[in-house]
Amino acid sequence: MADTSALNALIQGLRRLPGVGVKSASRMAFHLLQHDREGAQMLAQALMQAAGNVKHCALCHTFTEADICDTCQDESRDASKLCVVENPADQSAVERTAAYKGLYFVLMGKISPLDGVGPKDIGLQKLIDRASNGLVQEVILATNFTAEGEATAHVISVALKARGLQVTRLARGVPVGSELEYVDLGTIAHAFVDRR
Repeated sequence: MADTSALNALIQGLRRLPGVGVKSASRMAFHLLQHDREGAQMLAQALMQAAGNVKHCALCHTFTEADICDTCQDESRDASKLCVVENPADQSAVERTAAYKGLYFVLMGKISPLDGVGPKDIGLQKLIDRASNGLVQEVILATNFTAEGEATAHVISVALKARGLQVTRLARGVPVGSELEYVDLGTIAHAFVDRR
């Protein structure tokens, strides 16, 4: 098989996606070129448009094509609540629940000293400024329940509480519809600690 530079560049580009190795990237590249040239063109055009037009919201830091995203512009949202998430995918997950009607701040990452990511790298000062605008009454920390997510929540909580803001954390515990015998012990332990 001839290894053209364009094909190799496509495979290397696809490998940049999370969880995609050489085999998967090759499979996708070959599929697009062999069976779906139109799909390949659509994908290329969509990527070019997104890379050129999508930027960060000036208020919440999520992805948007405008200076301020639709959520931040929505006057029906509860401006007294500010939910802090790690990335736009987490924001989208919270939105899909339809249980939260406040505003957001998207960190675009998490504190990870091993990776050289500190509080300044996730926009802590911008979050503090946003939360201290006089409208926010409660900051809800919705970072992931990983070691990095917990460290991020802790640093943010300390910084915001020092400024007199009310800070809460998402509850954690036994998933709805699960049976205790199949739930991991750490989850059960946290459920007992966080019981209400």
